Amino acid sequence: MARKIKKKVSKGIRIVQVIAVILVVLICGGVLMYNTSMSPVDQNDTEIRPFTVGEGDTYKTLASRLKAEGFIRSETAYNLYLKSNAPDTPLYTGKYPLSPSMDLRQIVETIASGEVYYPDAFFLTFPEGKNMRYIATLIAENTDNTEEDVYALLSDADYLQRILDEYWFLPDEITDPRIYYSLEGYLFPDTYQLTGPDMSVEEIFEMMLERTGEVLEPYREDIRNSQYTLHQIMTMASIVELEAGNANDRAGVSGVFYNRLRDGWALGSDVTTYYAIKVEVYERDLYMYEIEDVNAYNTRPDAMAGQFPVGPICNPGAESIYAALFPSYHDYYYFVSDKYGNTYFAEDYDYFEEIIYNLQEQGLWYEYE
Repeated sequence: MARKIKKKVSKGIRIVQVIAVILVVLICGGVLMYNTSMSPVDQNDTEIRPFTVGEGDTYKTLASRLKAEGFIRSETAYNLYLKSNAPDTPLYTGKYPLSPSMDLRQIVETIASGEVYYPDAFFLTFPEGKNMRYIATLIAENTDNTEEDVYALLSDADYLQRILDEYWFLPDEITDPRIYYSLEGYLFPDTYQLTGPDMSVEEIFEMMLERTGEVLEPYREDIRNSQYTLHQIMTMASIVELEAGNANDRAGVSGVFYNRLRDGWALGSDVTTYYAIKVEVYERDLYMYEIEDVNAYNTRPDAMAGQFPVGPICNPGAESIYAALFPSYHDYYYFVSDKYGNTYFAEDYDYFEEIIYNLQEQGLWYEYE
């Protein structure tokens, strides 16, 4: 009887050993399979491809598309990885730079980073001193938007009210019906990175308005303490931008215009007349009837004595804004620039005309082609 029991025990041990071996094999196989599933789909394929995370997506719902687009080997392995390594960051919509050479951990970390990838991103420069017509054309030429899209947004009352509430520096005056383009003067000229040609006009304007806020913020107290409103300061800056021959003369030119305002003169700025008739500055000579036409922008007529134009006539750069805030204090009432941009100042009209005569005699007077 004892021999039979011993044989049964030995047989039982062998069964346990076999089961143990099978379990070890299964576990090792499972670990190997999991590790293999964690590895890159193709170590040698390093090409970056955009992977889109859309509205309503979760980390878990991405599994099938990651597999279908060739970024992971196994949906099961991906979901198992998430069980023990679930990101604690929210999932942001957008495109992410993934590659078949990335392992599963790298893929999850890239998506969890929230650092959206824009494969079609490009830089676009908005030069200083350009008006809204130029901006509309530039946007239309470089994005999927049209010029009409730009003008439609500029006249959208709901949009204007929303940004008036959002940006401290935008004044109610931008909604004045006499203003040609509501945001003229407030879209800071700079080089911006657009996410792609599908970027909307509103998104482009948002970047430019944010930059305007950054530029104006250091002068917030100076603006508050100025005898002029921010709208008047930005209007002056836009005139100075187009009138000053070079950066060194801007504060002097600004001082001339403030002197005229202080003494009840009309500003007498030709660049405001060009804007009033919607002709580009110095495209041609002005006609007398255009100079004398009373318009909310045209500062040549005596009827505009002591007044600013209704709004900015271009989008000025930082140096012109500074000059409008901090003009030079002097006794000049006239200035003129030669064809090289050098500016000459005069206290009275006779000396002003003498300067012009000398410039013409020296071949320094600007001639229209």
